[in-house]
Amino acid sequence: MNICVFCGSSTGSEPIYQEAAHELGTLIGSSQNTLVYGGGNVGLMGVVADATLMAGGKVVGVIPEFLQRREVAHLGLTQLEVVDTMHQRKQRMAEMTDAFIAMPGGWGTLDELAEILTWRQLGLIQSPIGILNINSFFDHLLEQMRLMTRHGFLGHGSLEVLNVAPSPKELLTQLGVFSVQPS
Repeated sequence: MNICVFCGSSTGSEPIYQEAAHELGTLIGSSQNTLVYGGGNVGLMGVVADATLMAGGKVVGVIPEFLQRREVAHLGLTQLEVVDTMHQRKQRMAEMTDAFIAMPGGWGTLDELAEILTWRQLGLIQSPIGILNINSFFDHLLEQMRLMTRHGFLGHGSLEVLNVAPSPKELLTQLGVFSVQPS
């Protein structure tokens, strides 16, 4: 299974974010799945990629040329695809992905999550979508989504496509990556 992870190009202010990224990557790699991500070697992106590789998994990075030129591309990946734009990056990642996970991050992560949720709502993709709610990071965003539903901007059932869990093992199980949690 190809699992796309959206996450920060920063490691955040709390060690728990790096720990979760490492655990998620280890679980993806040890379950013989492939990580698809933004191709960077910095922040949580680099942590999850390195952990997946160390656990024996494959990692496919998709990075726009302008970011590659800034020397943030991870050069140790199984495969690195260079595209022209951020839009092409999101499209290419979606084309090769079986499930999506959003971890803590900034504007880019929020943009990627919103676009994938929109594509799911429009029926352009059917892949499961998960939010790794480490340290209650997404609580306020989830409440905003519930408010959008209550006020009629999202249809009832719109949030049912989201799988939300506080740990990588729980989220991967919800997404159907493995039915028995690895030891």
